[in-house]
Amino acid sequence: MIVVQNHIPVDPSMSHDFEQRFSNTNENMKHMKGFVKNEILRPVKADTYVVLTYWETMSDFKAWTESEDFKKAHSRKPTPGMITGENYLTIHEIV
Repeated sequence: MIVVQNHIPVDPSMSHDFEQRFSNTNENMKHMKGFVKNEILRPVKADTYVVLTYWETMSDFKAWTESEDFKKAHSRKPTPGMITGENYLTIHEIV
């Protein structure tokens, strides 16, 4: 199993709106082969959220990123100023 971590810096004054954007994330992914679950980690002393998605295999995650549902989910642009910097991914395998 793998865990994909998307690190996203968010303006703290827009954190509620950011969280609302992810309220239906499971709906976009739950029918995808290999999807296990997702979690949104709210920062306690920083401004960077971490969005975790769990996949059975790397190829399942890759299929998600190439799907029409992925394109649709990522077509909604955030409110200007919500994202305060570049996001980045880290991917780990569960041992």
